[in-house]
Amino acid sequence: MLVLLAGCEQRAERRAEGEAVERAVHNSGHAAPQEAPAETPTSTPTPKPAPTATAVDVAATDAWIGRWRGVEGLNLVISADRQAGPGHYTLEMQYSLDDKGVFQGVAAGDTIRFTRPDGPQTLRATDGEATGLKWLADKKDCLTVKPGEGYCRD
Repeated sequence: MLVLLAGCEQRAERRAEGEAVERAVHNSGHAAPQEAPAETPTSTPTPKPAPTATAVDVAATDAWIGRWRGVEGLNLVISADRQAGPGHYTLEMQYSLDDKGVFQGVAAGDTIRFTRPDGPQTLRATDGEATGLKWLADKKDCLTVKPGEGYCRD
């Protein structure tokens, strides 16, 4: 019987101590420290979709589909990449005496942008004089990647 009374007495003492601490905090005007509210998670910005070619872009660049000839055997063949969708092209190029390849291009305004081992490139409509190549200077219907690299239709 003594054991039971001792256990009850200890619980009563702890309860009284807790109530005393609570009264002291309340009477002092200070609130018990509370946990800081968790930060509201910020939303992750939704990635912007890759730009798609507009009908105007596609009309201008679709007119370039076909074979274009450069100097000294350089050439360019542009074909529509139907699997990738409107405004996407496959460019088969011999762009230097030693370099050739097949590259994927995308219409961007009145240009086609593509990347090859020598970096990002832009193909644009010009005349022969703008190619910077004297052998093409009298041509009127040309595409230029950069000065010294151009392709024309006969």
